[in-house]
Formats: sequence, C-alpha cells, structure tokens
Amino acid sequence: MARFCHPGLFFMATLIFDIETSALPVESFDETQREYLFRDAERMEDLAEREKRRLEIQSMMSLWPFTSRAVCIAMLNADTARGQVLFTADDYDEEGVEAAGPVEFVACCDETEMLTAFWDVAKHYDNIVTFNGRGFDVPFLYLRSAQLNVPISRKDWLGYRYATDPHCDLAEQLTFYSVSGRDGAARKFNLDFYCKAFGIESPKSQGVTGMDVMRLMDEGRYREIAEYCLRDVVATVKLYQIWKERLAGIK
Repeated sequence: MARFCHPGLFFMATLIFDIETSALPVESFDETQREYLFRDAERMEDLAEREKRRLEIQSMMSLWPFTSRAVCIAMLNADTARGQVLFTADDYDEEGVEAAGPVEFVACCDETEMLTAFWDVAKHYDNIVTFNGRGFDVPFLYLRSAQLNVPISRKDWLGYRYATDPHCDLAEQLTFYSVSGRDGAARKFNLDFYCKAFGIESPKSQGVTGMDVMRLMDEGRYREIAEYCLRDVVATVKLYQIWKERLAGIK
C-alpha cells in the first residue's frame, strides 16, 4: 500500500472529503432481492406509472450501500490543500500515481483496495469536514466497508450530532441542525446552491454532476469522475473556510 502514501496528508489535521457512487446492475441481485426493491412499482396497476416508478427506484439505488458501490473518494488536507483522489478503473496501473499540482490521482483495481487506502489515510486525522457526510458519505462508507470486510480505522464520525469535533458536516451547520425544517429561513440547499450564494465556483460549472457518474462509469471515463469529485471537495474546502470565519460558534 506504499503507493497511497502522501506526505501532505499524514499529520494530525482536518481532512475534507467527498465520495461518488454508482448503482450495481439490477441483474446482480437475486429474484427475491429484486422483488423487494421494486415492490412499490409492481403494486401499480397503470403500466406507464409502474415503469416510471421502476426507473425512479433504479436512479435511487446509487444512494444505498447495499445496491451500489463507491467508485471515487477525493480528499484534501484543509490546511495545506494537498491530497489524493482515489478512484476505481478497469485500466488501472499498479505503479501509476499521477500528480496534478498538490493532488495525486490514484487509480485502484477495485473498491476494496480504494476503501482500504482511504481508511489508511483517515486514521492520521483528528477531524473531518463533509457536506452532508453525516447523512450520506460516512454511513455509506461504514456499511460498504463492513460488507466488503474492509477494516474501518475511524468509527467515531457519527457520534454526538451537535458537535463539530471530530466531524463537521456543513449541511448541518448551514441549516443550524435543521432548525427551521424544510421551508424556513435555514432550509437546506445543495452544495451547488450554497457555492453560488457565497461566490464560490460550483463543482457543476464544468457540466458534470452526480447524475452523470453511472454513465461515465459505463463509458470508462473514470478520470472525469475523479476530477468532478475533486471539484466537490475544493468547493467544500472554500465553503468550510467561509463557515469557520463567519458562522462558527453560533448557538
């Protein structure tokens, strides 16, 4: 695992990361599992509505760790902006670590190798920052790692919700822990909206969004997924800096 070591990462500091996921093929599940997944759709009498609901469920499968896989993890040191982007690729090179400025792009042979490398980095950090990581990224990584029997080096990222140490989730902070629900002054927006509101370049500005990940995987465009994931993290770093300077400490 030496090829994953990065000197800019390995000291006690704050790690900011984001993940991308892609749904597993429906055919990879047995008949009982498929019946369970699409039960709501099959109850619909109207054929058009049934097919619409099936497509909706399939689009949601990338959000669930038992129906999808992690395909990329981008991470940056909040203080140095150095980091790594780990991504799975069919054409990976065992010796290939490509540097792009202070960030290394590392292709992994499979999800297990990628998760193992991530947890090896994570253990060197005191704190993490995410955007919606409490609701998605962290539980996804925990459950997916458990499923693949990958040792988890940090099991304290879903502790006391109303603390920013060791996990500062900006989606929680910018809504003041959902203080005003879905429609109030502190309603939750997506990362793209927050970025534009605070004058940060949106990670979607180059035409790629999370909805494109499955298609890019099918087309073998793994590096494009990695670059998009890194843009998400760069935006999260900038949003974190704004939160820390202007909003941190509000109770």
